[in-house]
Amino acid sequence: MDYRKSNAPVTTITRNLDHMSQGTGNIYETVIIVSRRANQIAVEMKQELNKKLEEFASYSDNLEEVFENREQIEISKFYERLPKPTLIALQELEDKKIFHRNTEAARQK
Repeated sequence: MDYRKSNAPVTTITRNLDHMSQGTGNIYETVIIVSRRANQIAVEMKQELNKKLEEFASYSDNLEEVFENREQIEISKFYERLPKPTLIALQELEDKKIFHRNTEAARQK
């Protein structure tokens, strides 16, 4: 997923708990679903950032000189300005883009 095009808010907003838990009927289950999705998003974003910053890696062992690369700083700032993974996951929940299933409920039937 392209997180740059996410319409998630950059700042925290107040959410209606009753509205959020409509899909599962349980707010705690909803929080677990959102937290797991946020962890997935965070891992994907971190891998993408590390992949881009790896291009600028210097493998020489020169401790005397520290090079500041303007492009590297801009990439880091760009990722800092993106919405946090939790906010992206909450937006996905509101847009009904998260698929989840309760395996324990299926086993009880």
